[in-house]
Formats: sequence, C-alpha cells, structure tokens
Amino acid sequence: MNLENFLTILKKIIDICLVWIVFYYILKNVRKNVKFSLLFKGILAIAIIKLLSDYIGLTTVGLLFEYIISWGPLAIIIIFQPEIRNVLEQLGKSQLLGRHKVLSVTEREKLVSELGIAVDYLRRNRIGALIVIERDTSLSEYIERSKKLYAEISNELLVAIFFPDNPLHDGGVIIQGDKITCAGAVFPTTVDMKFSKRLGTRHRAAIGISEESDCLAIVVSEETGRVSLAIGGKLNYNLSVDELKLMILDELMPKSDTFVVESDEEDEIDEIN
Repeated sequence: MNLENFLTILKKIIDICLVWIVFYYILKNVRKNVKFSLLFKGILAIAIIKLLSDYIGLTTVGLLFEYIISWGPLAIIIIFQPEIRNVLEQLGKSQLLGRHKVLSVTEREKLVSELGIAVDYLRRNRIGALIVIERDTSLSEYIERSKKLYAEISNELLVAIFFPDNPLHDGGVIIQGDKITCAGAVFPTTVDMKFSKRLGTRHRAAIGISEESDCLAIVVSEETGRVSLAIGGKLNYNLSVDELKLMILDELMPKSDTFVVESDEEDEIDEIN
C-alpha cells in the first residue's frame, strides 16, 4: 500500500467519523428535547407516507409530499427557529469544564446546605419557588432577560426573593457555581403531554428548562409544599429535603476529582466538623 492509497483511506475514515458525530449529536438532542422528538417523528412519518405512495402509485399524494419535502427544510427553519438557535448556542457556549466542576467539596456542601435550609423553609410555609442550577449548558439567554443579582448564595436571600410580597417571586432564580446570578427568570414550559395536567406553571417550567439544558431545576409547590427536582426532562416528585440534597450533591459531583484540589487546612476543618 503506497502513501496515496493510505491517505485516501484515511480521508474516508475521517469523513465517515465526522458524519457519525453529527448524527450522534442530532439524535442526542432529539432524545433530550421533546420538540425535536416530535419533529423527528413528523419527518419520519412524511418519509414513510412518501415511500408508500410511490410504491402503490398514488400520484396526487406523491406530488403533494414532493412539495412538502422540497419546502419542508425552509418551513422547519422558520417554525423551529428558537430550538435551532438553542442548539447552536449550546455548541458555542457549552463549557468544557462546567462551573460546578471547579467547586471544591466545601463550596458544594455550602451550596447544597443553603439550598436545603431555604427549601425546607419554603416547603413548611408553602411558598412557591423555582431554583435552577446551571451546569455545562449556558443559561445566559434567560439571565439576560431577568433581574441580575450576582450575590453570594444564602438561604435568607433565597427566601426573601420568593416571599409573596417580593416583585420577583413569580419568576425563577438561576445559580451559577455558588452565586445567585439572577431572579425573576422566565423559562419555557414543557409541551410533553405525558405529564399530568394538574402540574402548575412552575413544575412545567422546571421540566421545560431541563429539557433544553442539563440544568437542575428545584420546584417548591405553593399549594402543597411538596418539593420536586427536574433533570433531563424528568420530574422527581415529592422529595424530602434530605433526598433533594443527596440528589443535588450527586449531580454536582465532578466526573473526575482531578479538577478539585482541597487544601490541607480545609481537610483538617472537615475532620474537626
């Protein structure tokens, strides 16, 4: 095998690998995003009907679907412009090392502890709340349209934000790392029909934002005081505060401890506590 043949084979392998990477990313987003899933099913149905019409010989139906296939890509771009934009933003804004991955053990424990205290107070007093923790996928689109805070996380501040008389209590809070970035954020609600119609706007917004990103969305019901956590479009309903804290700690745990270095002094403090 000469060098020219080797380079030709190498180019074909690279070409095939790049195509598979694109398909993998598309299918990954289809699986996570309900709207993309519905779009994929619609395209598949159109393709099957077109093949059947050609096989059976249904001229009118075949001609109609030829027009749909010809103009379909343009219609998809117009109708699903927000979803396409979100995917492109995820490509451009995704952090290779998410903010939660650089948090030390002490910082993660403080974050979860403050969240636990706040959620417990909100739960007992039946104060509705929606708290979203950003991970790898940037939520800057929602931060830009909300009231920016950039404050140290504390249970007192979280409770104050969601207090009924506060103008920002109807929106959601976004946390980046161990900072409260903004309040009054408005998130898209889920369109997945499998969820009960009894779920309120906060629960649907939590599921909706978790479908579009890899965030953690905490919900406290105003009517029942029940606590839920939305991850990847799935709602973990009616959790205890301890269950919530354990789930958040597990989700925020870095994939490799290589990026987290604790000092000797912090280790000594942890041992004393």
